[in-house]
Amino acid sequence: MTSSSSAAGRHATDPPPHILVVRNDKLGDFMLAWPALACLKAGAPEARVSVLVPHYTAPLARLCPWIDEVILDPGDRAGKAAQRELLARLRRERFTAMLTLFSTPRVGWLGWRAGIPQRLAPATKWAQLFYNHRIIQRRSRSAKPEYLYNVELAEALLTTLGRSPQPRPAPPYWPLSPGAVAAQRETIASELGLDASRPWLFLHAGSGGSAVNLSPARYAELAVAVDTRLADDAIRPHWLLTAGPGEEPVARELCDRLVSRGLAAAQLTPRQSLGDFALALAAADLLIAGSTGPLHIAGCLNRPTAGFYPARRSATPLRWQTCNDEARRLAFSPPAGAGERDMAAIDLAPAANAISDLVRRRAAVRCES
Repeated sequence: MTSSSSAAGRHATDPPPHILVVRNDKLGDFMLAWPALACLKAGAPEARVSVLVPHYTAPLARLCPWIDEVILDPGDRAGKAAQRELLARLRRERFTAMLTLFSTPRVGWLGWRAGIPQRLAPATKWAQLFYNHRIIQRRSRSAKPEYLYNVELAEALLTTLGRSPQPRPAPPYWPLSPGAVAAQRETIASELGLDASRPWLFLHAGSGGSAVNLSPARYAELAVAVDTRLADDAIRPHWLLTAGPGEEPVARELCDRLVSRGLAAAQLTPRQSLGDFALALAAADLLIAGSTGPLHIAGCLNRPTAGFYPARRSATPLRWQTCNDEARRLAFSPPAGAGERDMAAIDLAPAANAISDLVRRRAAVRCES
């Protein structure tokens, strides 16, 4: 019997695989796992896919079309009772395989103790000792986008399970119906009194506490430059300022700056949950932000993005590239020779030109449709 026919036999007689995917860190990292989750569902559509995520990203996990079940991770600092409860849950689920996209010793130990037979992770540090399938990637070199590293791990797991990886899914990795997007625009237009026919440019000036970002003053300078360029073509956008928890004062200050400069700016009304906030980003004609969670949510939605990145090797525009279509993404970072965190070194004039051109192209497409 050939290997392919053997695999076919396994497909016909074995129960569907139950796969645990672990991405239990920050929001942006989790959004960059969605292409890998889509890859798993494409290669094994009958599989049940569960994810282990923290409480913070769980609302988004429950909205992901590639996830069947969400398991909450109490985190490294949780007590022994919480860790034992999680271990008992993993044992009860009888997983076929575990795919860890970001490996830590605790998670590796949990998968091993839970008796998950196939455990795959990047070959990094000593946590790899808990896995029986290890993939060398050398992510620290930042030679590929993070989401592509994740997809390659998913493809390796499919091969381990006897599946043939299918053609890689294309954006959007969070597909929404046109009606769902229209509903978001109608809701926001009603809340803020916006003209839905004008381009809506979302601007997220917060950093989420981790990403290096432009200062509010620099974002104001950028917005004025973009608005001025678009005015030459009689395009008057609405600027919507968004904020994460604790970032509302920054958004309010930036909104006031833009209004004082004559821009049509408003602060997005606070949403009830992270999931509601993420869905609101589907209404954007463009989202401008640092390399933060909102930027990567917009990327998954295949909304146009303009990201501002530091010059750190571990945080390059290539490594943390958004997963939207290439024609819909822009990236800016300090020039060679600047300090790796010197975001003030970014020349905003070329950035404003590129952003304005992208808005014009998107406006032309909307007019044609």
